[in-house]
Amino acid sequence: MEYRIALAQVAPRLADLDANLGIASDAVRRAAAQSAVLTVLPELALSGYLLQDLVPEVAIRSDDPRLLAIGRDAPGMLVAVGFVEETDDHRYCNSAALVRDGQLIGLHRKVYLPTYGLFDEGRFTRPGDRIRTHDAGPPVGRIGLSVCEDFWHASVAMVQALDGADLLVNVAAGPSRAPGSSAGLAAIDGWHKMQDTYALLGTVPLAFCNRVGNEEGLTFWGGSRLLAADGSTVVQAPLWEEALVVGTLETDDLRMQRYGLPLLADERLELVRRELDRIIAERAGLDADGDSE
Repeated sequence: MEYRIALAQVAPRLADLDANLGIASDAVRRAAAQSAVLTVLPELALSGYLLQDLVPEVAIRSDDPRLLAIGRDAPGMLVAVGFVEETDDHRYCNSAALVRDGQLIGLHRKVYLPTYGLFDEGRFTRPGDRIRTHDAGPPVGRIGLSVCEDFWHASVAMVQALDGADLLVNVAAGPSRAPGSSAGLAAIDGWHKMQDTYALLGTVPLAFCNRVGNEEGLTFWGGSRLLAADGSTVVQAPLWEEALVVGTLETDDLRMQRYGLPLLADERLELVRRELDRIIAERAGLDADGDSE
């Protein structure tokens, strides 16, 4: 069965929740006009990225009616969107929600918060502590959500593929350190190599949506991509500019790819777990029974 995915490569307005809700809703309407069943928006699409002390000003709960209403003009549309989440215990997380028809289908809180180089996320948001997949029903199936830096840790994509993901969705706000320079282009090439590898070794399609625009001297590069389960590129958005691109996946392609390349079925999880337990114990200075040496 064929289905279409829209990647909405937008430029959110910093700390303007109402404007960004409008941008998201407009993107969903345009995606629906192209028969998409899933629209993916970038990391922090509802708030902008360089928030710092403005985090509490734009944070909303995962059951906020404004979040759940995204896509109300497109019945049946799945929408993946990044936002600042305020949890029940008043933590603030860089989260991605999967919503449809006013219902929260899935939620991912960014697990790995970059706090190095250009990034300072660990000062203003708290990390998530779960890696899951979410059942979106046919034709998409189970979706593994992640946020930007999460994809620089292979364990996230691996766990989601092994947890039955039929599609990996990574939402990002990736800035370029030197737009147009060889260093900047090398960083983009690194993203591509990583995505190609996850799709191929996980035998799973992958939707990556990165924002564009400028904030406080940072330029976000876009380049959103949809990959098939064999790692081939289905559609790719341009660099640096806003765009809505739509690509088609075929569920039978996933089935045949996993039949021809049964990497997930052959994975020896009991062996991996045993070796991870050993490494954890050695790093913590524990003996085999978990006691300190």
